[in-house]
Parts: sequence; structure tokens; C-alpha cells
Amino acid sequence: MTQLPAFLPWQYDTAHAWLGARERFAHAWLIHGLAGIGKRQFALAAAASLLCEQPERGLACGHCTACQWFASGNHPDFRRIRPDAVALEEGAGQDDADATASGTGKTPSAEIRVDQLRSLSTWFNTATHRGGWRVAALYPAQALNTISANALLKVLEEPPEHTVFLIVADAPDRLLPTLVSRCRRLPLPVPRREESTGWLESEGLEDPEQWLASAGGAPLLALRNARAADTPCPDWLSRFLAMLADGSGADIGPLADMLDKTPPEEWLDGLQRLFMDLALASARVPLRYYPAHEDPIRAIAGRASLARLTQAGRWLATQRRVARHPLNARLFVHATLDRVALACRPPA
Repeated sequence: MTQLPAFLPWQYDTAHAWLGARERFAHAWLIHGLAGIGKRQFALAAAASLLCEQPERGLACGHCTACQWFASGNHPDFRRIRPDAVALEEGAGQDDADATASGTGKTPSAEIRVDQLRSLSTWFNTATHRGGWRVAALYPAQALNTISANALLKVLEEPPEHTVFLIVADAPDRLLPTLVSRCRRLPLPVPRREESTGWLESEGLEDPEQWLASAGGAPLLALRNARAADTPCPDWLSRFLAMLADGSGADIGPLADMLDKTPPEEWLDGLQRLFMDLALASARVPLRYYPAHEDPIRAIAGRASLARLTQAGRWLATQRRVARHPLNARLFVHATLDRVALACRPPA
């Protein structure tokens, strides 16, 4: 880190209210909400605020010794627990305090390992350097495996003194129930559309409405998508939509070739968003994700059975659970596209 993390514009009210009640602060907070709204940034800004020695309305002042340490990535009373893959994305090699990459040449782990939690025991047993809080930010919580989740649960059952855990998750129901029960919840709301589009415009994004819609209202996800793609609707999905709307049968092979190197979660997410729009089109209400493709979506929905669309949408949700299993990637893509194409055809 080279600068002090700050709250995003839509987070200030929540941050002021929450950090202004530190006398009743819990030892573990589960910060949760829709993916792509800035939960990680909120947790890091909150950590800086909790460690600040001269907080202003509960938020980090930015100029005290603690804030300077935090901004340089060297605050001794702060730790980040995250997968190696996430650490490398964040430039952990530039941050000796919490670099977690193993350096063995292996593919960086996408999970939070149990040894990352066990290594904190010495830190817990050392007095805080500035006489205040000790803060650990753990993200994303869904990267905990069974062993590391139980190790964290053990820590939270007998929490170290003066220590606060900030645990970031998209969906608490995907976590170990006993782990969730040991935390106080802090839900972060989805920002209002006007706030999100204004922020996206300030970041230089053109046509923020379309990108925001395709991201389900999550501004950080919209910005990330816009920087990685040319259009809000992925090219493969646009082609698939055109095939389905044509009604002459979709040639799945070329599409499967396009997607077999894409992480399954990405294209499954696109299909789930499409099926939500198809259901909305069947109900004759405005689309949520891909309004720019309203004509083909409404054409497909007008011919297909709502029951079959609903069933296929539920089936797609189950496929996310096996997306990371060691399957043949191309066959998995092909079978999934075949199934959803079948659901979009007119009833026999």
C-alpha cells in the first residue's frame, strides 16, 4: 500500500455511524453485501480508522504516526489474511509486512490456508505497539476451506484482547454457520444508482448506466468489467443471444471454444444474469442486466416456456457448486450451453 485507504463516497454515512460507537465494538465483524460494491475497501479503510490515534468523527485523520505507518504498509498492529492469489494481485511483493506468496513457483493458492491463521498466534501474544487496537482484515471469507474456517472459529471462540477481526464476505450463508454466529454483522447496502453512475463518470467511464446494469448495480464490478472488456455484454453472450433469438438452433461448438479458458464462474454468472432478464421479460417488466439487448431477450422470452426458463435458471445456480471441480472444461461449457439453449426453445 502506498496511500491510506479511504471509504468510497457511498460508505461514509455507514462508516461514521459504525465507527462512532466504539465503546460497544465487537471483537469480530462480518462485513457483507453484494460483490463489487467495495466491501474490501471499506474493511481496509475501517482498519486504518480503528488504528488512527487522532480519528476525526471516527475516521482516520491521515496524518498521525499510525496513519503514516498504515499508508506505508508497515503498521505492526495490522494484519491481512487473504489467499496468495489475492495478495499477488494487490502487490504483496511490495509489502514485506503481509506478503503471503510462497515463492515456490507453484500456482498461487486461491484459498486461505490454515498456516496463515496459525502464524498469528505470536502476534496475538505481543502487546500492541501503540497501546490501542490490533486489527486483522480477512478477505474474502469464502476462500476459507474447512480446516482454516475451523481454525478461525477457534480463535474467535477465545478472542485475543484488544483485537478486532474484520471479515469480508459476499454471502454469509455460504460460510460455516458457527463462524457466522461468532461475528456481529455489518451489511453494506448497494449504492444508489445516481451515486454509482456519478462515481463511475468521475473514474472516466463512458456510458456508466449500461456497465452498471450489467454488473447488477455494483459500481466497482462495473468499473473492473469496463477496463477488461469492450462492451457490457460479453461478446460470447451477445453471439449466443443472437443464435437463440434467430430460432434456427445454436451452434454451440465455437462458443464452447471461446469459453473453455475462461473461469467457469465468469461465464456462469453471465448466463445467470441472462436468465434473470429472460424471466423479467416473460413477466413484461424492465430488464435488469442487459437492457441494450432487450429485443433479442424479449423475442426469446416470448417463445420459451417460463417454467422451463425458471428451471434452467435454478439449474445454473447448482452448477456454480461444481464449477471448480476437475472437469473437462470444454465439455462442461458445451453441456451447459446445450442445456440452456434447450430451455430457450419453444415448447414442443
